[in-house]
Amino acid sequence: MGSTGNAAFSGTAPVGSRFGIVVARFNEAITEGLLRGATDALTEHGVGGDRITLVRVPGAYEIPLAARRLAEGHAKTGPVDAVIALGCLIKGDTMHFEYIASAVSHGIMDVSIATNVPIAFGVLTTLTEEQARVRAANDRQNKGREAALAAIEMVSVLASSGNPLSVGK
Repeated sequence: MGSTGNAAFSGTAPVGSRFGIVVARFNEAITEGLLRGATDALTEHGVGGDRITLVRVPGAYEIPLAARRLAEGHAKTGPVDAVIALGCLIKGDTMHFEYIASAVSHGIMDVSIATNVPIAFGVLTTLTEEQARVRAANDRQNKGREAALAAIEMVSVLASSGNPLSVGK
């Protein structure tokens, strides 16, 4: 989720920028808290609801495909400038957690690189439900909020004049 956890982005989103949010329904009590944090952060930074496209998917494993569709654009919504991926994986007694966490994180990065659209990683990978609840609480430490701030900042960085990613200029 970038560096926003320590030094939160304080600007506003570029005018007219559009954001997609993909949220998994699995572990819904947690993911709804992440969604609330993300939408609150977007609103606080000047993004109205008409510039947010929300897509719900069954679980975290389905996030990369939905994120790609948002990044590429849809006939009804058009492309977005950034996607915020929200989900929750809680470790159990089998290897399932490791496989899904790895697949989702690699899938999200692959989509971002392939589409050239920032995708903020707001998928919790915790050892316990209590850890997940803390990270989805309705406060400034909410990881959905942090993912939204990272998305806004990346849209700002990519929209700035010149080549903002060049070193030493």
